[in-house]
Amino acid sequence: MTVSGLGLVVHGGRAEAVDAARAVRAWAAERDVPCTDIDVWHDGGRHSSGEEVAAAGDPDLIVTLGGDGTFLRGARLAARNDALVLGVDLGRVGFLTDVPVRSVTEALDAVHEDRFDVDSRLLLTMRSSRRLEVPAQMGDLMQYGRGPLLPPPQVRTDCEQDPDWGVPLHITAVNDVVLEKLSRDRQVSVGVYISGRLLASYSADALLVATSTGSTAYSFAAGGPVVSPRAEALVFTPVAPHMAFDRSVVTAPDEAVGLRVLERSGPAAVSVDGQVRGVVEPGDWIGVYAAPKRLRVVRLAPMDFYGRLRERMNLTDAPAAVADGTPAPLWSLTAPPPGDLAHLSFPLLAEQRAQADAACADGRDGAAPAPQEPSLPRSPREADRP
Repeated sequence: MTVSGLGLVVHGGRAEAVDAARAVRAWAAERDVPCTDIDVWHDGGRHSSGEEVAAAGDPDLIVTLGGDGTFLRGARLAARNDALVLGVDLGRVGFLTDVPVRSVTEALDAVHEDRFDVDSRLLLTMRSSRRLEVPAQMGDLMQYGRGPLLPPPQVRTDCEQDPDWGVPLHITAVNDVVLEKLSRDRQVSVGVYISGRLLASYSADALLVATSTGSTAYSFAAGGPVVSPRAEALVFTPVAPHMAFDRSVVTAPDEAVGLRVLERSGPAAVSVDGQVRGVVEPGDWIGVYAAPKRLRVVRLAPMDFYGRLRERMNLTDAPAAVADGTPAPLWSLTAPPPGDLAHLSFPLLAEQRAQADAACADGRDGAAPAPQEPSLPRSPREADRP
């Protein structure tokens, strides 16, 4: 694609992110591409995603420089404008960004020259029994030195207003929507409904609904399952429930999850991707469901999700299981798979084949192929083919 406008979301507290931002601006200037820094903290207040995107000139590509938190900020903007988002990895634990910072200009070239794939991710949105509000005193408390909170979500005017189905809210969640207690000594009591049918009533510290993308975030920390980001599902996970059934429930993407605050419950905060967006009282409810739109993430190389899981979570093997040494690979991943496996995804095989193709191309040009560290494949679309 020809990039006609670029929005830049930078983790200003990290020197390497600031340096990378200079490289992105220089790349844009060389190609006469408008590049606008999007800073949610400017003017001493917080702004809605619509206001931020409009102020940036409606860019068709959002580049984030930071960790998963920075990516979530950029993803919220991209989803609002149906733009692409490119996450540059400067984090330590997260799973959302995978372009190494040293390759940021090469990644931009690949996007500009249409050498990329689009990774479509399920997003969450919601309805509620009423408009969400954040009490003023709570806003002061929740700043924690980080600046003002995001404003309460607006009501969507492009959706049908129906008192039986609640108020449609301008909410886009990449990771999760969380209902959590406000009082330290009082749990939140919630009836949980899936596809309109009561599953169970919980008394817990929090209840969360996550996407597959968000399964490795709060849901994982609360004991939820790790779900491949390629899977489409909603993951409901209770946090410290005062009941025997404390398991997560994984639902189909067309099954909405409803959370009704019960009569004797304490008040609860509604958080979206870690940002408090409102407070609900007994009798209120929220419904969380798959958004009609998807997040469009730039994918420049096959994603080794499970390798990253092993690395980022520092997974270790049982001593008894490795008594005979490091296990050999199940498959060689060096030869094309046989016909009955050709429809499966092997990211490492695709990446190795892309690097081999690049080395052969260099050899045909008369240059001796040199060893290369894993980086962006020469042709990602070809690399994804078995």
